[in-house]
Order: sequence, then C-alpha cells, then structure tokens
Amino acid sequence: MIGLDTSHVSAFAKLLNDHTQEYHVPGGRIVAAYPGGSPDFELSWSRLTGFRQELADNYGVSIMDSPAEVAERCDAVLLLSVDGRLHLQQLQAIAASRKPVFVDKPFAVNSEDARAMAALSREYGFPMMSCSALRYAGALTAALQDAEQGAVIGADYYGPLEIQPTQPGFYWYGIHTAEMLFRTMGAGCQSVRTTTNADHDQVVGIWADGRVGTIRGNRRGNKTFGGLVHREKGTQFVNTAAVAKPYYAGLLEQVMQMFATGVPDVAASETLEIIRFLEAANESRETGLTVQL
Repeated sequence: MIGLDTSHVSAFAKLLNDHTQEYHVPGGRIVAAYPGGSPDFELSWSRLTGFRQELADNYGVSIMDSPAEVAERCDAVLLLSVDGRLHLQQLQAIAASRKPVFVDKPFAVNSEDARAMAALSREYGFPMMSCSALRYAGALTAALQDAEQGAVIGADYYGPLEIQPTQPGFYWYGIHTAEMLFRTMGAGCQSVRTTTNADHDQVVGIWADGRVGTIRGNRRGNKTFGGLVHREKGTQFVNTAAVAKPYYAGLLEQVMQMFATGVPDVAASETLEIIRFLEAANESRETGLTVQL
C-alpha cells in the first residue's frame, strides 16, 4: 500500500488479510506500506497515524520509507493516497518496477496528470486500473445484468457531493456517481453542462449516440448513493443500500483479478474520459456554459 490516509486502508486490509471476514477476498495480503500524506489536506494528515498503527499492530505490515521500497517488496501495488494531486508523482516513483497498480479514486485531479499516468503504464508495460468502489456496488451490478427490459437508453445517478478545496469540485465525491454512470452508459460522452447552487449540483452529459446521462450531487439532505437505469421497455431503480456486500469487496475482487491476469476491468481510455468528464463538469460549474469533452 502507498498512502495510509484513507479509510480504504483499513477496509482493504481487513478484506485481504483477515480470513475470518465475511467478504474476505483471497489471492493476496498486505505486507508493506508507505504512509505518504498531504500537510495541506486535513482529511489526509489527520488520519495517517491511526491507519499506520492499525496496519503495523493488527496485520504485521512493514512500514517503508519510500514508494519505491514498497514496490520492491511486493508483487502488486495499491496506490491509495487520498490526495489525487500526489498520484502522478507516486506512480513515477514505482513505474520502473513494472508491478501491477491499482490507483484509488480520484485517479487524478486534471486531465494532464491522468494522461501522463496512462503514458507511464504504456511506457513501462505494467497493468493499471483505477475506479471508485461504487462502480461495483451490488445493486448496480444486479441491475446491469438484468437486461430483460432492453438496451440502456440513459441513466441518472445521485450521491453526496462534499467540496474539498484541494480536490476541485467534482473530483472528490463526484467521481463516485460518475463511475456508476460510465459503467452504465459506457464511454462516448461528448459534452456536459452543470447547474449549481449552494446545496446541489447536477451535470447533464450528452453521449455521441444522443443518449443522456446525469449525475446529481447533494450537499444537503440525502447522503446516499443510487440512481435510475433507463431501458427501452422500463426503468430500474438502483438502491445501493439494499445489498449488504460492501462496495469495497466488489472492487477488490476486480483488482485482485487484474493483479492475477494483467487485464484491468476498466480500460485506461475510459478512466481518462471520466477524468475529463469531471474536469469539464467543473469548468461548466464555473462558467455556466456547455463544455465539450
């Protein structure tokens, strides 16, 4: 693990290292970690000590002095730093090891960094995957597998949207609903327009084939995730709270499969489009104009 400043540290360690967990994910265990951290981001520095101690005390994880040392000690890397601004720099530090890498959300907080990270994966030839755990929420998976009502013609998702200055606009929590939207709709969004006020944001995306997909961010009221999948013959409600299995377990299963096979479930091209989608949504949020991807 690289970056011990997120609750995902604890969630992933329990699912991988503790065989007694109900949703234990087999195939690997956490053995080494680098704390990292961002001194200008309270949600980073304030959590480092606790998660570092949990890994060392509960799971016997060795704490390393650099990302490169972690890569040397491991077969694969979970790059979990909560601050997306650090991901390019940390990936640069381990790229030469050519180890498979999962980069936690947000992959990057601008398209330039995202493209540079994808280029590192291609240059050094290591598999890489990045996404939100909400992409693999059980209720969403079930809805997409049930195609009795025909092809997907649109989708609307909602979730909380806290604003963190170091992770501009939609990057911090908008990534969750955006991942749900892109898993449903696929790539191909051409333009976005954002409507915003103090309590809510809504992004309307237009796909190349004319389909419309939206994400709604709430800073007041509803703090849950969910949505609607519109099909040719009906609409499905995606209630993420209706399935007991943690989002992280579904995500970690896909990550471990990527580590074993070298084939990511989410293509780099789609991840780059999602980052650009969020970037364009932020631009529209500031200007009120429709922004082309």
